[in-house]
Formats: sequence, C-alpha cells, structure tokens
Amino acid sequence: MHTPLHRRTFAAMAFIAAAAGAAPHLALAQASLPPLQLGVGMFQPDREKNDATYRPLAAYLASQLGRPVQLRTVDSWEGLAKSLANGETDMALMGPWGYVLANHEAGAQVVSTILYDGKPEYHAIIITHPKSGIQTLSDLKGRTFAFGDKGSTSGYLIPRHHFMTLGINPDAYFSKVLHTKHQAIETQVTQGVLDAGADYDRNRNAMIEQGLIKAEQSRIIWTSAPLPNDAFAVSKALAADKAFVTRLQAALSGVGAALASQPQLLPAHYTGFVVRDNSFYKPIRDAGLATGNLKAR
Repeated sequence: MHTPLHRRTFAAMAFIAAAAGAAPHLALAQASLPPLQLGVGMFQPDREKNDATYRPLAAYLASQLGRPVQLRTVDSWEGLAKSLANGETDMALMGPWGYVLANHEAGAQVVSTILYDGKPEYHAIIITHPKSGIQTLSDLKGRTFAFGDKGSTSGYLIPRHHFMTLGINPDAYFSKVLHTKHQAIETQVTQGVLDAGADYDRNRNAMIEQGLIKAEQSRIIWTSAPLPNDAFAVSKALAADKAFVTRLQAALSGVGAALASQPQLLPAHYTGFVVRDNSFYKPIRDAGLATGNLKAR
C-alpha cells in the first residue's frame, strides 16, 4: 500500500529536520527566511580575529533560532549603531553608548546584557604612565590625552561627561586630544607616547592577562561608577516580533550553560547573558543628554 504523496513529503521533511538536529518547523524557517545579520563591534585587535572570536556565537544562535545568522564586524561603535539603525544589521552585540544611540535614533531595543565574570556591569577608567608625574585629573592640564571613538561609552562619553562635571573642556584643557581604539590607548600610554587616556577596566585587565602590556607600566587615576555591560540589541522591526524576542532571550540565557561544553562561544571571562531592558541603560542615556551628545525628545 502506497503512502499518500502529501504524507510522504511531510515525512521526508521531518527526516531532514531530524537529521539536522532541528524541529521540522525550524528547518522550514531556515529554508524560507533570509539570514539574520549579526553585527559585532571591534572587540579584538583586528577584523580577522574578531570574526573568528564571534563566529561560534553566530552559529550557536542559528542553531537555537532555526535560522541562518551571518556575522559582520563593524569597525567602530558609532558605525555599529548606525548599521543597526539603517537596517544593515538585525541584531548587534554593542557597547552601551552605541546601543543608546541606536535606541534613541531608530528604536533598537536591548534584549540581554552580557556578563563578565558573572557581572552585568563594568567601569570606565583613566590611565597614565607612572613616570608622567600625573597624580590626579587636575594634573592633566596641558598634557596629551586620548579618548576612544565617539561611539564608545568608557572611552568617550563617560569620561567626557565627568570632565564636564568638573568644569573641564577637554578641547581647551589638553595640549592635544586624540580619538583612537582602546588597545592603542593602553599601548601608547604604557610607551609614554601619550600622557593619559580613557579606557575600561575589562580591556586593561585582558591586555595585561594576554601579555600585551605590563600592569606596572600604567596607573589608574580615575574610576567611574558601575556602568551596564555591552548590550545584545535587535532592530525596531525585530523588537516588534515578541515571539522572536522571547526565543532569542532564551537562546542567549542558555549560553552560560552551553559554555561548559562549548567554551569557544564567548571570549575569556565572559560567562553568558542576562535579560535586561532599556531602563538598565539609563545612566548612559542621562550622560548623553547631559553632554548634549543626545538630543532630548
């Protein structure tokens, strides 16, 4: 007795899905929906290493969501915010200030916050060389100083906001102001090329651990209040799909447990994700409004 055509077709589809380790409806979704574009900032020294670092996370999300996920590294935090806003990326792992910009300008929404050693927060810092003679922020007058790019939370927004509260205009206070990448700031300060610069504690600790700089070659002279860690955000269009957001949050929440068998899912010290909403990033938004980098609506 022959199996009816539609039953044979369904059975074949179910077999293919099972062979791929996915439910039939997820296999169908993979076949019929365009890939999700996952944007990540330049967390690593170069694009090749950055792609290699975050490709496993993209593959993991694809398996959990039943839909292809394509990874794209964006050179600057500001550029990543713009790409999420203009639809070039659907999801993004991005710095807090970049997220606030994307939320403010285009309605992007955070769904989870990354954990570092189990914590959802970190600190901005200002560093100098021990032989610079600089002890406090007031000693920085007339010296050279480096910020991160203008989409950086710890490298630009938060230290600039703090200078503002002290009545300091960086453009007039320092003899020279640069904008460069976090690792370059640390390297140039330890070499004595720069008098001081803004960074974040996670980056400094990682560079010391990796042997890229020596702890005794720089000194922290200012530390911020706790700041929310990097946001995993989705575009305004995806945020409207509540069922998708729920699946995505569940997938991200499962990363912590998955790291036990797949340690390559995240870089060292990153321990998973925790669900957070827009209110968690209020300190960043407040600093943006106070400095005029964010326009009130």
